[in-house]
Amino acid sequence: MEQKLLELQNEAISQIENAEDLKSLNDIRVAYLGKKGPITEVLRGMGKLSAEERPKMGALANDVRSAIQEKLDEKLNRLEQEAVLKQLESETIDVTLPGRPVKQGNHHPLTRIVEEIEDLFIGMGYQVAEGPEVEQDYYNFEALNLPKGHPARDMQDSFYITEDTLLRTHTSPVQARTMEKHQGKGPVKIICPGKVYRRDNDDATHSHQFMQIEGLVIDEKITMADLKGTLEVFAKKMFGSDREIRLRPSFFPFTEPSVEMDISCKICGGKGCSVCKGTGWIEILGAGMVHPNVLEMAGFDSKKYTGFAFGMGPERIAMLKYGVDDIRHFYTNDIRFLKQFAKYEA
Repeated sequence: MEQKLLELQNEAISQIENAEDLKSLNDIRVAYLGKKGPITEVLRGMGKLSAEERPKMGALANDVRSAIQEKLDEKLNRLEQEAVLKQLESETIDVTLPGRPVKQGNHHPLTRIVEEIEDLFIGMGYQVAEGPEVEQDYYNFEALNLPKGHPARDMQDSFYITEDTLLRTHTSPVQARTMEKHQGKGPVKIICPGKVYRRDNDDATHSHQFMQIEGLVIDEKITMADLKGTLEVFAKKMFGSDREIRLRPSFFPFTEPSVEMDISCKICGGKGCSVCKGTGWIEILGAGMVHPNVLEMAGFDSKKYTGFAFGMGPERIAMLKYGVDDIRHFYTNDIRFLKQFAKYEA
């Protein structure tokens, strides 16, 4: 039995030395040290030995197992190191290769328009105000002279979350909240840029999510002339000093009187073309004098204070300024479209 154990030890060590990969090495371990291996088979015959020989054979068997396991560990470490070296050789980085240039981005056209408008109005003494996009029905409608059941609510098909909570349909709630914070004391002079949401079918000129920038001025002796002068400065700054504006009567529940503003067509110079549908004018925004009911609900004395408000869509302005024919281009993140605006970077 002693001779058999020593032969198994030499045989196993020889095979271990010749093993070329980790799988072969594991097979050798299972073959010699497993429960069904030859060493276990030899030890099953220990019952035939005398009481004096059994301890001696048990100790020898343990020594054989230890010797085989030691060789297995040595070979395992060696094979693992070789595998690491092979991996390093295959993944060698040539540090002499030229680097890959990092592409430099540019401002999104809508971001550019919003920032340009903000800079213009900040220069005129306005402050930028923001508010929540998930809004209360009160601030989105009721505080703006749109009580429940008002037919004008149907013009803004809304995303309601609960009966009294919705995704804001315009940035006018920011105006209502700002007026409320002033507690009936002027002046107020703000613009409110932000995203708004309406249940609309997406097409070339409509989107269920879009941006608005609204403005509000409240003070003593504010007149329609102040509104017209402000809008004229805005139009000439955004579209060129040769642009003309005109105001047409309109209706908005939160302003009285209400107007829509057109700018002279850049393409035909006001003579009439397909872009302006032969009129020579292009609609750009809505505006008006703040309705007395809106002032009173916010705590202002409508006999002392007056004001004007206006609202515009940055997408609409960007489409006119840059000649974009589909509003969806602004939201598809097509790098080919966005690259065209790099030339406008300062």
